[in-house]
Amino acid sequence: MSREPRTALATVCLSGTLEDKLAAAAAAGFDGVEIFEPDLVASPMPPGEVRLRCDDLGLSVDLYQPFRDLDSTDADRFAANLRRADHKFDVMAALGADTVLVCSSVGADAVADPDRLAEQLAALAARAGDRGLRIAYEALAWGAHVDTWERSWDAVRRADHPALGLCLDSFHILSRGSDPAGIADVPGEKLFFLQLADAPALSMDVLQWSRHHRLFPGQGAFDLPAFLAPVLAAGYAGPLSLEVFNDVFRQADPGRTAVDAHRSLLALAEATAARGHGADPVAAPAPEVRGWAFVEIGAGGDGEAAELTGALGALGFTRTGRHRTKPVERWEQSGARVLVNRSGGPTAITALGVETTDAAAAARRAERLGAPRLPRQRGPAEADLDAVAAPDATAVFLCPAGAAASWTADFVATDDPPGAAVGVTGVDHVGLAQPFDHFDEATLFYRAVLGLGSAATAEVAAPFGLVRSRVVVDPARHLRLALTVSLLRRGTWAPGVAEPQYVALATDDVVAAARAARAAGAPLLAIPDNYYDDLEARLELPHERVAVLRELGILHEQTPQGAYLQVCTEVLGGRIFLALVQRVGEHDGYGWTDAPVRMAAHRRRRLVRSSGR
Repeated sequence: MSREPRTALATVCLSGTLEDKLAAAAAAGFDGVEIFEPDLVASPMPPGEVRLRCDDLGLSVDLYQPFRDLDSTDADRFAANLRRADHKFDVMAALGADTVLVCSSVGADAVADPDRLAEQLAALAARAGDRGLRIAYEALAWGAHVDTWERSWDAVRRADHPALGLCLDSFHILSRGSDPAGIADVPGEKLFFLQLADAPALSMDVLQWSRHHRLFPGQGAFDLPAFLAPVLAAGYAGPLSLEVFNDVFRQADPGRTAVDAHRSLLALAEATAARGHGADPVAAPAPEVRGWAFVEIGAGGDGEAAELTGALGALGFTRTGRHRTKPVERWEQSGARVLVNRSGGPTAITALGVETTDAAAAARRAERLGAPRLPRQRGPAEADLDAVAAPDATAVFLCPAGAAASWTADFVATDDPPGAAVGVTGVDHVGLAQPFDHFDEATLFYRAVLGLGSAATAEVAAPFGLVRSRVVVDPARHLRLALTVSLLRRGTWAPGVAEPQYVALATDDVVAAARAARAAGAPLLAIPDNYYDDLEARLELPHERVAVLRELGILHEQTPQGAYLQVCTEVLGGRIFLALVQRVGEHDGYGWTDAPVRMAAHRRRRLVRSSGR
């Protein structure tokens, strides 16, 4: 049964003014918002007007936050804090919010005695209750004395006031490594509010981690379904709300960020329902993916198209078809299909064809998760494939597995003679660099929409700055997608390759494939001798083996699980390169150890070509 949970979004998650944030939240499908006090303070709208604006947008104001440092060992200061709270209650009444978030205190005068803390919380709750309002008490992970959910629950339990309950924040709980299982034993009526955030696994001060690196569910390393399950088991009936402090999100387009945020909650609720807690709001399980139907590369102009198709031919591909109505060619070798689109524009990977066991169900799932559907023009009798737009604007086509004629029949066979195959067996993976603002969004998109999982992450010290990589895959490794992003790149004095993309072609014998491709004129990338001198020293490979790798420009990454060998072409059209790759043993990597060497070699070759030498 599909039943979408009530969802809310803290305005601190988004960039822009309060007006921008409210509009974005409503457009993305949220039911309510948490009003972050600094957003209200900076707004020209008085609280009553904000309430009317939210009403017009169909948004409820579910929480006003935060109220900090309530408790105090100084009686005069505590009295002043109660007077401050009375003012906040006036604001809440005008906003139409019935719940305020009160954080555990971090000040030097914070109350350590649990009974005295409970007494002060009860005093605040009494004032709130008299006005029909509620206090949601939250333990900050860096609180002076209350820094775990168990301690916050102890304070609420001791205070024993109907207007006082808990606010549970997944970051504050999971960042400390606390076990959320015990939350299931808290009376549901005492769980006043729930705030959700994911985060990457980082070793740093928890306050800095919280303020700058939170993510939406599904983008980080926290097991949020395991957190949400006991909350729902306890009987929590409020909204699933997001409170995410993230420097990138607070600079990005609020409309896009809000859509990404809403998708994350739907995917989280679905994953939690799969563990037996709550309802599944998606109700369209991700069908199994079977691999790559095709990779489409747009060729920018006749010169770049000739360079691309020349490289494909030298790598053993044959042009096997021309599209009936579009300037698109089909190039094939064994199980690998590359479409070359001559519509113009810069050379880039423009579309990914994903084979799935149920394309119609995959399309329904994509729509349910807010993936923008792409309009398509098709001629009579042409395949009616659904396509959605990924965050970087790459089109993702959902193709029926085992029914190649559903789209390959759109191509008229050529009479080109078969090329001399070099041993390519299929597409190993596709590599896509992401715009800085959309890297985490892309991870969630592919995980949620296609049902992929995260396989590996890394940060590479590249020649032109730090590069972060993340791979999403299906469990059977039929489909692998490597996403990368350049972190904090500033300036353009010597960029390597702007947002590089590549197609890694699988082979069982990379040495034989590289030798055949070079003999056919493939523009293989030269790798410096220093790399092979170091390789021989590091891995103690036989000298004769290293000599072969050196001759052909093959990179060799080795782990206890096996080896990953790759040989790359030069950059084609300023952005694309192709690679022949071989996996040995159980190696599940992507050549990241050698990425800086490959990047420097690509840069060096581009400088040589641009200078005409």
